[in-house]
Amino acid sequence: MTIPNLISILRLLLVPGVVLAMLQARWDWAFAGFVVAGISDGVDGFIARQFNQRSRLGAYLDPMADKLLLVSVFVVLGLVNQLPLWLVVAVVSRDGLIICAVVLSSVMGHPVEMKPLLVSKANTAIQIILAAEVLAELTFGMHLDPLRSALIILSGLLTVASAAAYLVAWLRHMSGNGEGNTSGT
Repeated sequence: MTIPNLISILRLLLVPGVVLAMLQARWDWAFAGFVVAGISDGVDGFIARQFNQRSRLGAYLDPMADKLLLVSVFVVLGLVNQLPLWLVVAVVSRDGLIICAVVLSSVMGHPVEMKPLLVSKANTAIQIILAAEVLAELTFGMHLDPLRSALIILSGLLTVASAAAYLVAWLRHMSGNGEGNTSGT
């Protein structure tokens, strides 16, 4: 058990607190928890790289903690009408499809390498910015409607583009015509 793994586990444990704070409209606590999770993600990555504490467990725990937090925040923001339902469905569906593809590939004896695509990294970055922007608006009473609208559209486009890219990569991988990495952030 490495320090980065412990930090990732703590980030996993932070998710219910952030969700509960959001459901109770305690936006200040939710925003603080989201920021702490973001900082801890950077810290565990830094420690893993700088002190050679990378591990196989960490390769799964870190993205799992990130995805669980981000998807949970998106779902709750959708439930409280702060994000459009179509975007929440797209984000959750994309992640669900990727998980299903990875499991199916493994069951079929043709496992895929866990490596995110560039479009997936851009998608995750925009989703994080959007979630942070909405939580900041709610926490500080700001109204940044043009920014939020632009981030929603960009997030939707990148979510669809990322899903399509993973589908193509997965189909190539399963047919034996390419490397096809289908899991990611």
